[in-house]
Amino acid sequence: MSRFFATGTDSESESSSEEEQVSRQPPMTFTFSDDEEETRRVVRSTKEKRFEELTSIIKNIRNYKKIKDMTSMLSSFEDLQKAYTKALPVVMKETNGQPPEFFLRCLIECETFVAQLWEDRNYRKNMSKSNSKSLTSLRQKLRKYCKEMEPELAHIREQPELPEQDGDKTDDDSSDSEAHEVGGKAEAEAKVPQVTAATATAVEGFTESRAPDDDDSEDSIDWGSDSSSSGDSSDEYDKNITLRERFLKRTTERDEEEERERRRERRRDRGERERPSVRRARKAGELDDGEGAWETVRNGVATTQKPKMFSKEAEVDVPAVVKKLEEVVAARGKKRTDRRLQLELLRELLTISDAHNLGPAVAAKLKAAIAAAYFDYNAKVSDSMKPEHWNKLVECVQDLVDLLIGHEDLVVSEMVPEEAEQLVGPPWRVNSCAVTAVERLDDEFIKLLKECDPHSNEYVDRLKDEIRVSSIIDKIQKYVEKRGVQDEVCRIYLRKIDHLYYKFDPTVLKQKAGELPAGLDTSIQVMNRLCKYIYANDNTGRLRTRAILSHMYHYALHDDWFRARDLLLMSHLQETINHSDPSTQILYNRTMANLGLCAFRYGNIKDAHACLVDLMVTGKPKELLAQGLLPQRQHERSKEQEKIEKQRQMPFHMHINLELLECVYFVSAMLIEIPYMAAHEFDARRRMISKTFYQNLRASERQSLVGPPESMREHVVAAARAMRHGNWELCYNYIVNPKMNAKVWDLFYQADLVREMLLRLIREESMRTYLFTYSNVYASVSLETLQAMFQLPKSAVHSLVSKMIIGEELLASMDDPSGCIVLHRCEPSRLQALALQLTDKLFNFVDSNERIFEMKQNPFFQRGNVGGYGGRDRGGGRGGQERGGGGGRGGDGWQRRGQRNQRRHHDDRGHDGEGY
Repeated sequence: MSRFFATGTDSESESSSEEEQVSRQPPMTFTFSDDEEETRRVVRSTKEKRFEELTSIIKNIRNYKKIKDMTSMLSSFEDLQKAYTKALPVVMKETNGQPPEFFLRCLIECETFVAQLWEDRNYRKNMSKSNSKSLTSLRQKLRKYCKEMEPELAHIREQPELPEQDGDKTDDDSSDSEAHEVGGKAEAEAKVPQVTAATATAVEGFTESRAPDDDDSEDSIDWGSDSSSSGDSSDEYDKNITLRERFLKRTTERDEEEERERRRERRRDRGERERPSVRRARKAGELDDGEGAWETVRNGVATTQKPKMFSKEAEVDVPAVVKKLEEVVAARGKKRTDRRLQLELLRELLTISDAHNLGPAVAAKLKAAIAAAYFDYNAKVSDSMKPEHWNKLVECVQDLVDLLIGHEDLVVSEMVPEEAEQLVGPPWRVNSCAVTAVERLDDEFIKLLKECDPHSNEYVDRLKDEIRVSSIIDKIQKYVEKRGVQDEVCRIYLRKIDHLYYKFDPTVLKQKAGELPAGLDTSIQVMNRLCKYIYANDNTGRLRTRAILSHMYHYALHDDWFRARDLLLMSHLQETINHSDPSTQILYNRTMANLGLCAFRYGNIKDAHACLVDLMVTGKPKELLAQGLLPQRQHERSKEQEKIEKQRQMPFHMHINLELLECVYFVSAMLIEIPYMAAHEFDARRRMISKTFYQNLRASERQSLVGPPESMREHVVAAARAMRHGNWELCYNYIVNPKMNAKVWDLFYQADLVREMLLRLIREESMRTYLFTYSNVYASVSLETLQAMFQLPKSAVHSLVSKMIIGEELLASMDDPSGCIVLHRCEPSRLQALALQLTDKLFNFVDSNERIFEMKQNPFFQRGNVGGYGGRDRGGGRGGQERGGGGGRGGDGWQRRGQRNQRRHHDDRGHDGEGY
């Protein structure tokens, strides 16, 4: 009987205890299998199951990483994501939501490996199509997945010396990786561990399944015997030893040292760190491989120790420091330059220069280089600086400016060529530009404000830095004024203007009112001095244009309407602004908006409407003023255009209130449009003055049920409907009420004066509308009655009516003895006006029919027929007079149409002149 069917053993040396145990066992069922080893069930926790699944996937990823099989690595990474999602409940329960360290280390290893492959362009070119595509997909998925775990990954990167946790990289993986050689055989040899593991398991199982009674058979082989002729210990047959290593010949000490050297090189290339035990042994002096200290790896990039600037024996002087500076600056802008290390080197150079007292010229050159390195620290130009870098940059530029002011013999300018630099003794001359550094500092300040949430405390904290920036601009202004270079003076003056033109100075209005002495230096006087210098000395044209616009803005902000208007008319900017750069056009739009508000406060309603109509008619005042982007419509702008427009946005503290601007525009349109509509109610050729206001009014009139107004527009439309009936009180209550005060009118400086002006204008325009509407009803109207109805002074009523009569808006005459307005009924009644409109439309209809008839009949009559209708081509018929032929009825008809068209043209001209 074969031993596979035996229930016991035939050996007589078995103990009775073993026989009793066998006898007590239940009957066993045997299967025909090559492996008769009984499988035992082991109860494991859920954590062990999940972590073992993660560990096995991580092992596969590392194996694929060795052979650079990106397709398999991508699929394993996707399996790892699914397995971690499956293990997430266990992680949340066991580790309080903290991902296992071995899982995070695997992500860091994959991220480093993919980054190294991506940087190696030559290798990527030689990759297969599937591997290249998988590498791209893996890189994107890794970046997206690691971004969600950035805090945990950053913690692991900052503390790489911590011991690895469960499931991290095990010894068998490290032994496998150390067993591979570098070279072209890497791919073939990397597959050996998989075959070896399976073979070793089979060998061990086969050895254990052998029964003792088969030792003398022919095919009995004890592979696990200790009596091997080679004298190897049993440790060689451990699972950690691969099958290939079992049959390799023994290496010498020299070969082992070379192998260790290759292993260290491979670990260094992979970005791995030295194990803590080895590091401690090296520090204690027990291990010395002649390599020196290991490199620290952060985010996959090795941060080497700072090289020493000068040796102990070297002489530190100006040429040596300048040479080192050129070496450091030469790496600026290159691909793999460590910007942080570059900043540290420059600061160390500055410290060495100060310690050896090399002079202010070298210090200025080094500080300018440090400021430039801070400006270049961000890889993207559109991104703002970090707050800590911003504070250091401000200190650096401030030190540079203080150094320039403190040494009158020091000249830092772009006009100084590098060959003519004088760094040793006075007068010092340095090839650099402090004005450019200050300009870039100002630009970075604007970027910081744009990146902050305008409704947060962070924005307020960042806005406080404007005091520091303005003080630096004032200091550099004194420096360039002493030098007298016009170009630099104009540039720094414009920077000063940019921080001043939008700020309201209450001392200006108090000085106008006589509350303050006239000799006080106000912002108006400062703006006058700065702008006039730019007007006289700017050669580019752009600085002059921006100075003019800022000057107008500042005038309008302080209610100096006539100066702002005259400056606009003299500059003719409205004719050439379309050829300017976008930032200047934005400043022009802001200036026109502020001019409109100034005209409204001054009571010039027509001028206010003319200034605001171009902004509001487009429906995009928010974009035109660079105060935000409207939701994008389909194919309206590309992502690149949207990015550029976001860079042009204005900081929040410089915004103009859009609701205030819209309300002023609609109120101005109401005060102009409603009297005009009443005066030309029956005129078919009436034109709209404000299209936006007219559309809102017509939409309100078409509604069958109109509720109480809620929004600002609804308030203005309701006020307009009340004004059409001459009800000025209701109109004023719709415009001025607590809700509208909180939204709009309280935002004005001296809001009570604005409300008084609105009350006066509403009364006057309501009276004009009343006279236009009801002039056909009355034969005469008493001035006292109008005065009582609209609560206006008698002189104001008399003045308004006289202007209407003189302007031929109202057909009436003034009877001074009786104090009445005598109305002349020369205007058509409603029925007559409708009849005139019908007649005009009939004339147009007849003209169009005659033209269509001529177009259809003309080819037939051009065949040269004589007499009858054919005579039309020779002067008869309808076109006879034009061709010089006989008149007839056709000639008379043409003449009548020509006279009618001439009369219509004359009426149009008269209407246009009257309306506009």
